[in-house]
Order: sequence, then C-alpha cells, then structure tokens
Amino acid sequence: MNLPKRAEDAHATLAAAFNTGNVDTVLSMYDYNGIIVPEPGKPVSGREKFEEAIKGILSIKGKMEIKTVYCLQTGDLAVGRSEWSITEDNEVKVSAKGIEVMKQQPDGAWKIVIDHAFGALENLVA
Repeated sequence: MNLPKRAEDAHATLAAAFNTGNVDTVLSMYDYNGIIVPEPGKPVSGREKFEEAIKGILSIKGKMEIKTVYCLQTGDLAVGRSEWSITEDNEVKVSAKGIEVMKQQPDGAWKIVIDHAFGALENLVA
C-alpha cells in the first residue's frame, strides 16, 4: 500500500490500510515516535504499543470508514478531524470522532504522528 502524497488523503488511506486486516500495512501509516490513543484516556507510544493498539482495533470485525471533516496543512504538518466507524452487516461496532496530526516525510509521503481516535468527542475529559 502506498502512503498518501497529500495530507487530506491520510484518512482514506488509513481506512484502506485497516480494511486489509494486515498489522504491518496499518503500522506503515504511523510514526511510532508519536502517540496513538486507541481508547479514551489511554495514550501509547513506541512500536510495540502501537502494534498492540492496532491489533486491538483489527480484532473488531467489520469495515472501517473514515470521513474527513477537515484537514489543515502548513508546510510539512497537518491536523485533521475525522468521523470514523467500523460496521459489519449494517451494525455499527464502534464509531467516534477523532483528531490526527500528520507529518510529511522526506519522500513526500504523509504519516500520522498523533492519532487521538476519540479526541473530538463531546464530554471527553483529557
């Protein structure tokens, strides 16, 4: 899977990566030095913890869809707001509103540095 060449394509590429079901494909979208928050109040960092978080999300069977609400870019940094869900047979397994920070790599591709999957939910206490 090719990494996105535009920041605004990161959400769609991440959903496609998750839908492969392949941990390494999903991990390729991330900078492990960053942070992923796979569930509210539980940020993790580092490859091992990222992999554990990704495996947990992949264990939810269904199709992931991510809608980009907005993506703001300045230079090699971008912030995006997403609405995402995992559904199976028209049943929503999980859905949330996230905030993601992306960084452009030297080769021009974009990786996610911070993925707060629940960061835009109302009533969320950080």
